[in-house]
Amino acid sequence: MEEKIKKDIQNLAKLQEAEHEIIRLDKVLVEFDKEKKKIGLELVEFEALLNKDKEAFETVERSCKEYENEIQVVLDRIQKSNEHLRMVKTNKEYQALKRELDDNTKRKMSLEDELFTETEKKEELEGKLQETENDFAQLVEKINAEKMDIDKNSKDDLEALGKLKSKKKRLGGALDATIFEQFKIISKMNDGEAVAQGKNEVCMGCFMNIPPQLFIEIQRGDTLIKCPQCSRFLFFKEEAS
Repeated sequence: MEEKIKKDIQNLAKLQEAEHEIIRLDKVLVEFDKEKKKIGLELVEFEALLNKDKEAFETVERSCKEYENEIQVVLDRIQKSNEHLRMVKTNKEYQALKRELDDNTKRKMSLEDELFTETEKKEELEGKLQETENDFAQLVEKINAEKMDIDKNSKDDLEALGKLKSKKKRLGGALDATIFEQFKIISKMNDGEAVAQGKNEVCMGCFMNIPPQLFIEIQRGDTLIKCPQCSRFLFFKEEAS
């Protein structure tokens, strides 16, 4: 019986080590997931900026095309007016066509000025868009590399976590079902800490005093003892002299 208790205490201590590492790896994997979401959001935000630059460029490009089309329409009117001028027979017709020709010529000049301004804006936006596209391509490359690195580390940690959970199950199976269940409950109550060393009549888990008689029983190691304050399983470890 005493040998079994000692074995149970050893298994509980090993369970504690496995539990510590499981909790650590769970936290690491959560952080990996957060990091992936963070860099994914960074890419989405930059892509939105790129789309905004594309939209601005396409808007000005359409505007330039509209000015070009309108200028062509006005040029056609000017050409027709010039042709009609050569065929007019009265001064009244001549003056009317001359006014129409002057108006269209002014309109053409105004449209050309506006087209020039829009063309300058288009060239500026085209340069900005090209720069944004280059930055986006570099960001995609950088983020893909970071994701690959995260996925590799996640895979390694997931494999380690799987092994630890198997070890926990095996160690738990070596204990009485009641003891293993108590371990899980106490671990949950104390942030993964279900086992603690009893040292100098103090529980090293909650740092509360252990009654002297109870500490003697812990030192003997022939029965499972729990801390009266935090309920952790207690074990005694001989100090190296």
